[in-house]
Amino acid sequence: MYTFSSKLKTLSLALMIIGLLGVGYGFLSAPASIDEVKVLLQESHNSHGEVAATADHSVAEKGDAVQSEEAHAEHVYHLLKNKPWSALYVALFFFFMISLGTLAFYAIQHVSQAGWSVVLFRVMEGITAYLPIGGVLLFVFFVLSATQNHLFTWMDPEVVANDVLIQNKASYLNVPFFLGRAAIYILGWVLYRNYARKMTIAQDASTDLSNYRKLFKSSAAFLVFFLVTESMMSWDWIMSLDPHWYSTLFGWYVFASLIVSAITTIALISIYLKGKGYLEFVNNSHLHDLAKFMFGFSIFWAYLWFSQFMLIWYANIPEEVTYFVTRFNDYKVPFLGMVVLNFVFPLLILMNS
Repeated sequence: MYTFSSKLKTLSLALMIIGLLGVGYGFLSAPASIDEVKVLLQESHNSHGEVAATADHSVAEKGDAVQSEEAHAEHVYHLLKNKPWSALYVALFFFFMISLGTLAFYAIQHVSQAGWSVVLFRVMEGITAYLPIGGVLLFVFFVLSATQNHLFTWMDPEVVANDVLIQNKASYLNVPFFLGRAAIYILGWVLYRNYARKMTIAQDASTDLSNYRKLFKSSAAFLVFFLVTESMMSWDWIMSLDPHWYSTLFGWYVFASLIVSAITTIALISIYLKGKGYLEFVNNSHLHDLAKFMFGFSIFWAYLWFSQFMLIWYANIPEEVTYFVTRFNDYKVPFLGMVVLNFVFPLLILMNS
């Protein structure tokens, strides 16, 4: 059985401490009040050489200017307060999706009755061990989001009161229903993971195929549950961050992202353990099969990315195109770099093998 070396434990602990310090600094450096933001904005204006408005403006104009400044300051305040929360959310979501994608790939192997992947089951089970921990952390984050930040704008009653579009979605986008759905998703995924782990261990010591048959049936049922909850999860946890925007293929897009990330993680860990003398039954054929899955799902991801981009770009509907306008204006390098890593890179590297 593989055990972590003291060097690796020390490195992991050091990275966790650095991460916690970074998160702590992010929260501590965020503005504590709107007044603090006003000071920052004033300093920014002064540094750009801006001058105050002349005194001959009308009273109405002054009132409008004050209201505009107040609204702008409040908007900037929420943006700055959201920064550490969004950074934390990205980390929680990213690693949880790798674990969830691994669980889906694991269930697919059981349902398809694949023989080649049996030697990798323990690797997959190790990765999915993060699901209970990550699920609790994410759920706590969602609970805090209802009162401590403005990542999900539809959770703010003031925003909903002034937004007819969000009001029309209030029967679905409301805090109790949102948390209830999240609890069902996480609980269902974790229960299957623990049950499957229990069945595979029991099968190792069994002399018949009863546990194998039970796991086959439960895996088939889980995949049905997963396909529904994964799509709904993508709407809830990602797409609802911008409640005005929607995409009908977003669930598939998220699925492609998490499954290719999961398979890549399985391959990396398998290569590492193989290099340490473990996984003696894993050979180049197994790694080649993983690489083929990586390539296939990378192409699938690129297909969905382009389909979504082409349809939205061609239609040029304001409430839809804003998704890409924001990313091209503010995050062009990482946004297009994502295409290179997920499409161009696999074509050049994986096809060569």
